[in-house]
Amino acid sequence: MLKRVLIVFAVLLIAALPQASAEIPRTADGKPDFSGTYDIATLTPLQRPARYGDKLTLTDEEAAAIARREAENMAKKNAPSDPDREAPPEGGDGSPGAAGNVGGYNSFWIDKGSGAFKINGQWRTSIITDPPNGRQPPRLPEVAQRAAARAKLFRKNTGVAWWVEEGLEVGPYDDPELRPLAERCLLGFGSTGGPPMLPVLYNNLKRIVQTEDHVMILVEMVHDARVIRMNDEHAPPELRYWLGDSVGHWEGDTLVIDTTNFSDRPALGGASRNLHVVERFRYLEDGSLVYGFTVEDPTVWTAPWSGEYVWPRTESRVYEYACHEANYSFGGILRGARLLEAEALGKTDD
Repeated sequence: MLKRVLIVFAVLLIAALPQASAEIPRTADGKPDFSGTYDIATLTPLQRPARYGDKLTLTDEEAAAIARREAENMAKKNAPSDPDREAPPEGGDGSPGAAGNVGGYNSFWIDKGSGAFKINGQWRTSIITDPPNGRQPPRLPEVAQRAAARAKLFRKNTGVAWWVEEGLEVGPYDDPELRPLAERCLLGFGSTGGPPMLPVLYNNLKRIVQTEDHVMILVEMVHDARVIRMNDEHAPPELRYWLGDSVGHWEGDTLVIDTTNFSDRPALGGASRNLHVVERFRYLEDGSLVYGFTVEDPTVWTAPWSGEYVWPRTESRVYEYACHEANYSFGGILRGARLLEAEALGKTDD
């Protein structure tokens, strides 16, 4: 009788313990295998629109309305008569849609997703979940002042050297290294390479290759490759990297990645070299991943902030993104600035 009681007790104890899911892909050593390609495009914004307040979730009707508006908007933009899909006429004043404004990518290339994402059956209003209002915490006053000063150097191109007319000691085109890193093809814009890795307007594919000792995440935008060392120490603090130094470990079936040692200009807008990011990957029942992150930079934000969103699997393939430093358009930007400066100073040739 005692033996039977012990057997029953053991069975109940095992049943009560957290069980590893047998359905998810696993590596030879039993860890979840995240290898594959994911399309992280989503219409859910990073920061929650103010109208939602502390509301974390959307109703089915609200989520459907967001998807419908985007579909209608894209259908309108992709109409055969859409000027965004045609070459601009020659000449003009450079205003949006007017002759002479070659613009950037037209709507054909935009791919920011077709709907919001849901976790645990609930549609989300934002990627950020903490603070409760779904928005980044305030920046320190001195950081906000510096950001406002930098913002003045980025203006619409009206065809005049406004920096000369305003007598700026240093103009926005005086040095190639003054230009944004994405413009120089050093990092993708919008922190798509991260960390944290966030969705952008297009090229949202991520390719994960996993071994026992390393996890590699190939980022479609600007072809960055993050190499995460497992169960290792961080590099010495004097070594700094565009994407930081990433070290991973397992907490049950969750992959946790700790990243420090960023360069002075991380991919995350506004962050500093003191940025510290902790990321978490885990499986959902449908084979998608939940990607979570916590951002901490006490020299920029008044508090840490966190978020999460879904990485759905895709059969699409990651092709080359042929952006490279010193591309010909970048040289054109600088040469064009020199011409505008000469014109402003009355040094143009007849």
